[in-house]
Amino acid sequence: MKLFLQYIKQRLRGIAVAALFCIIFIVTFYLYHLPVKAVIYPAMLCAALGIVLMALDFRRVKRKHELLESIKDLTDTITVRLPNTDGIEDKDYQQIIRMINEEHNTYCTLTNRKYSDMIEYYTVWAHQIKTPIASMRLHLQNEDTALSRKLSLDLFRIEQYVEMVMTFLRLDSESSDYLIKEYDLDVIIRQTVKRFAGEFIDRKLKLIYEPVNTKVITDEKWLSFVIEQVLSNALKYTPSGSITIMLEPDKKLCIKDTGIGIAAEDLPRIFENGYTGYNGRNDKKASGIGLYLCKRICANLGHKITARSVVDKGTVICIDLEQVKSDVE
Repeated sequence: MKLFLQYIKQRLRGIAVAALFCIIFIVTFYLYHLPVKAVIYPAMLCAALGIVLMALDFRRVKRKHELLESIKDLTDTITVRLPNTDGIEDKDYQQIIRMINEEHNTYCTLTNRKYSDMIEYYTVWAHQIKTPIASMRLHLQNEDTALSRKLSLDLFRIEQYVEMVMTFLRLDSESSDYLIKEYDLDVIIRQTVKRFAGEFIDRKLKLIYEPVNTKVITDEKWLSFVIEQVLSNALKYTPSGSITIMLEPDKKLCIKDTGIGIAAEDLPRIFENGYTGYNGRNDKKASGIGLYLCKRICANLGHKITARSVVDKGTVICIDLEQVKSDVE
């Protein structure tokens, strides 16, 4: 019905012109005292014929519209399936569409090539930079001083930043190696917490964690990255006190700290790309990427990540592991 009304609106000028001609003939016959029926009868015949022709034309327009709707989301085959041209304007429009499609394909090819080159470069870079990091860590293992422990923590941060870069680049990659199956959540938590053991000890922060004895359907590597980022933020903004890892009802894994908290006006935006908020502006080193990556990864895994916080009292980040998008493989 909507298409028919649009069609009538498009043909309204022609209908109005035809009606105006009929009125002119009727008025002319009336003024010259000629039989008006002599005009009305052929006018009715013309109107009936016009309705038939309009019906046929509407059917043609409808078919054309349905064909265009079916190829609207296509790219490579769009120029092959275009309907036949009905006039000069249609032909011109199709030539423009073909030109735009060719430019689009060229642009996509160049973009994909640049993206592939960038991924390849940073992959090589990540592997190369791990060599001197491993070498420095090996040298530091032979020492047990305050300086060596501090340097070890700095090396761990560098490794995190490298992993963040690679994760950011792999997010939109079609080859992201998600392996969704059932995992023991305690194993994932312990592996992640172990990486921060030195920082907990060095900063004298208390870790409160008891086994949750729960199995979840997720990807171990990607969920570990999310937990690691949340723990990293908790440690960064918790000068003293404790960090608690607990499981709330409905498989909500929550990481709670007693840090500086997040301002109420910043809380709704902490998962946005590049948003650092008041704490980040004071810190000067925050990138605003960590929680954004967590949000994207959780969405890909079918989980949901949320935050609640009170300034000067702490922050709680919860990962809802009950929500699953993929089937067990």
